[in-house]
Amino acid sequence: MSKQVKQMLMDDLTQRLGDVRDMLVVDSSRIDVITCNRFRLALQEKGIHALTVRNTLAKKVFDEIGATGLDEHLTGPSTLVWGSEDIVNLSKEIAKWAKEIVPLEIKGGALEGKSLSADDVDELSKSPSREELLAQIVGLALSPGANISGALLGPGSLLASQIEKISQGDEAA
Repeated sequence: MSKQVKQMLMDDLTQRLGDVRDMLVVDSSRIDVITCNRFRLALQEKGIHALTVRNTLAKKVFDEIGATGLDEHLTGPSTLVWGSEDIVNLSKEIAKWAKEIVPLEIKGGALEGKSLSADDVDELSKSPSREELLAQIVGLALSPGANISGALLGPGSLLASQIEKISQGDEAA
């Protein structure tokens, strides 16, 4: 491959990645074509990008853009996977597909410049997503208010029911 073609490929990869620094690396080389197309289309529907790259060119691009943590995973056939709402959702989706498609191998990834092993990606896929964490935080923030309102309304409703019983007793007499 000529230097001009390599430079064009590197420029294209740089443009596609943009400012993405959190991504996963998988080996999809042993998947048959039909399954691979189904895999890629399903990822595309969820806003996830998958791109098979030449390792040496990818390493050069990562050095240029300052992305670190992926070099050790770029051996053998490599497909970069990035996108989704956050890295947790991405790892959940890829882990789901890795269980469904046995030949799909998760090699690792990078999160905030740190390298992730395949086991780290699996652990990350089991953690709550951003939305789940926000819901938990909101629930924790609102629970004291709900407890206070319950405590204040409890005796008040008890008093109201006692007054109602007394007034009903007076009406019956």
